[in-house]
This record gives sequence, C-alpha cells and structure tokens, in this order.
Amino acid sequence: MSKPNPIELQKYLSGVDYPAKRDDLVRAAEKNGADSGTLDVVRGLPDRTYEGPSGVSKEIGG
Repeated sequence: MSKPNPIELQKYLSGVDYPAKRDDLVRAAEKNGADSGTLDVVRGLPDRTYEGPSGVSKEIGG
C-alpha cells in the first residue's frame, strides 16, 4: 500500500478537531472523498489519539 501525499492527506482530514481518534480520522477522510488507497492507510493507523495533523503524517510516514 503506497503512502498518500501529505498535502492530499491533510485535505482529506480537513475539519478534524484534534486531539482525534483513528475513527474520527476515518470518518473525516470518508466525508471528504478520500480515495480507497488513502482510506486504507488511515484505517491502518494504530488505534490511538492523535494530537494534530503532524502526528498523523509522522505515523504514516514511518
């Protein structure tokens, strides 16, 4: 599974109120029309609370 572009990822996660849980991120990505590959990546994040967009990008970036 390829990593989404960080700018695109943040576009799909717009409107998220941080701190946010993985399920909140998935809902936002679905609502904002994320493609299936991006949704798979977001669904694959560890189930924890993320403090902000940079934490999400760091987790995805490895």
